[in-house]
Amino acid sequence: MSRTPKDPELARRLSRRNILGVAAGATAATLLSGAAAQASGPSNGHGNGHGDGHGDGHGKGRPVLPSGRLGIQLYSLRDKVSTLGFAPVFAELEEYGYDEIEFAGYTQGSAGAITLAQLKKLARDHGLNPIGSHVGYYDDNNPGAYTFAQNLDKVLDDAAALGLKHIGTASGPFRYGSTVDGWKRAAEDFNTYGAEARKRGMKFYQHNHAEEFSFATDQPKVRLYDVLLAETDPDLVYLEMDIYWAFCAQFRFGKRADGTPAPFNPIDYVLKQPHRYPLFHVKDGTRNDAARDGYDMTDVGDGDIDYKNFLNRVTTRTRQGRTYHHWQTEHDNPVESFAFARKSSEHLHSLRTGRCGD
Repeated sequence: MSRTPKDPELARRLSRRNILGVAAGATAATLLSGAAAQASGPSNGHGNGHGDGHGDGHGKGRPVLPSGRLGIQLYSLRDKVSTLGFAPVFAELEEYGYDEIEFAGYTQGSAGAITLAQLKKLARDHGLNPIGSHVGYYDDNNPGAYTFAQNLDKVLDDAAALGLKHIGTASGPFRYGSTVDGWKRAAEDFNTYGAEARKRGMKFYQHNHAEEFSFATDQPKVRLYDVLLAETDPDLVYLEMDIYWAFCAQFRFGKRADGTPAPFNPIDYVLKQPHRYPLFHVKDGTRNDAARDGYDMTDVGDGDIDYKNFLNRVTTRTRQGRTYHHWQTEHDNPVESFAFARKSSEHLHSLRTGRCGD
């Protein structure tokens, strides 16, 4: 279950706003409501930021964040992991009310060696569920590379040792180029990895950046992401939508090279095949039409992506409901990584559905 943040200052602020009903003694964890009201979304592709989407929670409505499903991609905390080690980082995440973690490597730099068994126990001791991990797709110049293509069994065996339910890659499917046939070949690779992962009781997934939504070089009317979805087996290959990068792609690739419109809304992909998206990356951005990506990355809650709407529509309008999807906060380069993690938890816990039908 989602936990009330144990950090005293964070819990105090949440209590003051009547959001979580934190009991006396701010370090005592309480349970969050697991229900959510239905919400309808705007027709435009990005949210209105500090209005409907960013924290109109003042004790009204039900939590948008599903119970027990708040995680963080540890890449956002790589500076702390490399200098302090996993133990202090996990202790902080426990204080901030996180339920899950997604790995971006299993080493801790100057903190010294740690075994997978120790890492698994350490996460469990802090009430954190290791939900997934990012591993490289390929390094064809290095047969010893720790990637799916070069060392599939090792990658999957390590994931199984950690008790992961998901194992994936944040590498784009560009191994064989940007043609339709090239992506069909990559899809075959992914189907193979998915089949092997399933034998070990795991789901293989791919995490997108913006470029996955670009167009094939040989068929400029074909969006490459559509090739990936069509050519991978939905029972073997799953997706982790990075919501920020998907909205950046909406800005960058809303037109084809010849200038003809090709609009899309990221959430439509999810609502069409919700079972294919067990994991999400929650990162935020402020709209900037002068920037290449159309957004400048910022801390969750400080940007213009309408997460109240997005979470509500995914968790209340799909067959799987609130318990299927997992939400991992992330910032590629936070100013202060612990502050980012704390602020993200506070913001997502604060989101509330409003009146009936909101």
